[in-house]
Amino acid sequence: MTTEHRFVGQIAGFGTASGTRVVVGHWWESPFGAFADAMVEQGDGHRTLLAPAHVAGFVSATYTFDEVVHTPVTVRSDAAASDDHDGHLVVAGGPLTATLTIGGRTGLGHLLRLVPAPLATSPAFSRVTDPVARVLLRGVRTRGSAGGGRTEIYGATDVRALRSITASWDGADLGEMRDVVPPVRFGFGSSPPRPCITRLVTTVTTATD
Repeated sequence: MTTEHRFVGQIAGFGTASGTRVVVGHWWESPFGAFADAMVEQGDGHRTLLAPAHVAGFVSATYTFDEVVHTPVTVRSDAAASDDHDGHLVVAGGPLTATLTIGGRTGLGHLLRLVPAPLATSPAFSRVTDPVARVLLRGVRTRGSAGGGRTEIYGATDVRALRSITASWDGADLGEMRDVVPPVRFGFGSSPPRPCITRLVTTVTTATD
């Protein structure tokens, strides 16, 4: 028997001149209610999860981290962040603060918008998108084996570019925005190399007795 856990929201991924790469999840529907978390890999490879205590256990059992920090993570956006115009996303949690400037829809985003959402977010459709993602987006996969014997599936519905970021860790400036290179190592796949924000449904399947 298996149980499916669905998370509906968006993921923002970006690199910085300091070598730190950041992936922020903002989930408005999940088995745990609405929440946000951040996965941070420093230039030396140290991987940290920032997440509220009530979800940190599930996330850390699905991904791999060297350190888990229980902390509220907030994500605030202005009105423009939800349409085709530039907008801003402000992230704060523990030692991380960041302001992201969101640009227009990418070419991939336009293609994803042509696929009906119920199809794009269905676990079965990931069998089609995974081979394509591996070829077109370095390090990106849409399905794979996660921690604890779990299976994780990503169904993206839109992608918008990040134009710029300002971010700090423990008060230290992380520098200008860079690609997510090398790929982050939290799970079986990385965030897309080009900084972006992706709307998606993530399905995590766990085995039950």
